[in-house]
Amino acid sequence: MGMKKIICCVWATAFVATKVWAYGPLGHELVGAVADQLLKKKPAGAEISALIDGIPLAKAAVIPDEIKSWDKNGPDDPKAYPHFSDHAKIDNQLREFWRANPPTKDEKSPTPSHHWFHYTDVPVFDIVKYSDGKVGRNQWDIVHMIPYCVAVLRGETPEDNPRKITKPVAVILLAHYVGDIHQPLHVGAEYFAPSGQPVDPERDANALEDQGGNSLSLIENASAQHPRHYYHSLHGFWDTDVVRNLVIGTTDEVKKEQRDAVYGPAETKLLGEFVANEPKNWRMQGDPKTWAEQWANEILPAAREAHTRLNFVKVHREEKDGAVSAKGEADEIATGYREWASGVVREELWKAGWRLADLLEQCVRSTSTSPAVSAQPTPSGPPETSSTPASPFGGYPANYKEIVAAYLQTQRMGALKIDWQSDPKPADLPDATGRHHYGYLVIFNTGLKTRSVLIHDGAVINAAGFER
Repeated sequence: MGMKKIICCVWATAFVATKVWAYGPLGHELVGAVADQLLKKKPAGAEISALIDGIPLAKAAVIPDEIKSWDKNGPDDPKAYPHFSDHAKIDNQLREFWRANPPTKDEKSPTPSHHWFHYTDVPVFDIVKYSDGKVGRNQWDIVHMIPYCVAVLRGETPEDNPRKITKPVAVILLAHYVGDIHQPLHVGAEYFAPSGQPVDPERDANALEDQGGNSLSLIENASAQHPRHYYHSLHGFWDTDVVRNLVIGTTDEVKKEQRDAVYGPAETKLLGEFVANEPKNWRMQGDPKTWAEQWANEILPAAREAHTRLNFVKVHREEKDGAVSAKGEADEIATGYREWASGVVREELWKAGWRLADLLEQCVRSTSTSPAVSAQPTPSGPPETSSTPASPFGGYPANYKEIVAAYLQTQRMGALKIDWQSDPKPADLPDATGRHHYGYLVIFNTGLKTRSVLIHDGAVINAAGFER
């Protein structure tokens, strides 16, 4: 999961089929890959794929961390990584998003930094709900940005918004943020008195924050299974080392030449387990725009325990680049912190994958439903293991432009210029007799005339706007 307030730039390779060839942020890729599989063959999956130009969610989920590398010289630096030359439209939209939310160290800046969107810092001194206080929360934190993206994706907030979050960018951000909010230290933080003791910052205005564990190093006690270990960042331990331990059984990286052989089978096995079985208590109630706060409240006890299992020493005030934090060490009180954390991460990544798929499906469904054109609900659950019949809409027509052009030829309209109004959307068009016609609806203009066709498995089965 993406490092909070720290630039993290790694090459994340996309999943191939159900295999994961990951050398970077394993957690985010796993979340995206689970959602890819759960949405596979569903109408919502086709719509999401069309929005992000076929980029797998497993790859999309790491992009919001990757673009942090633009912070040094800007996205237009010819040497800047990453650029998405195969997806020019999305590449441009991501650049506009970065420009609208540039990095800043001024916490009072009226223009937010895109870094702020990845986390919230709710105090863990007492177990509270997100809404029970003010310290550590703000209008640009992850609890606010997830519903912002949901509103864009549902068409409730225009794409030309001040944050420059378009629908494709909203999908990419949600694929990442849903993973982030299921990482305890992306939600909770410890605050310390200048003397070094944990305090409630709601009552102590001088409290210093550990920045979600970023300013604390972790010292893990020796055990029969592993020697005493030092980690530069408690937050980084949760982001990277615990996920690696979950996947391959060690917090240590393997040699480069061994990675394919080690990671491939391990990730494929874990992904298969996550997709084939529903996690406990993953379903959410209410408007999807309320889900982020529900998730934050749910993860806060784990964020608190992530700190209470540790003893803090050498904590002191540190000012660096204008930012003030509580610098110090977090020592494991008893052995087993790594194993406990791995269990937490397993459950949270599992739930995050299912919740991401459900959230995206809910958002797409809400925009494709109308009295005239109604998207049909699809059952939840992994398509590979359920008995759900094939989609009534047929296969997604990726070559819809060629299909429409060929149809216009049959209508002797092949010379007309086509102005595309929408990508294909699953639709049910009942006729005068009440018979249902399922397929993918494409709307376009030819001159001043608006027309539409319904495509099912590559063939036009219904058309409107062709009356002479």
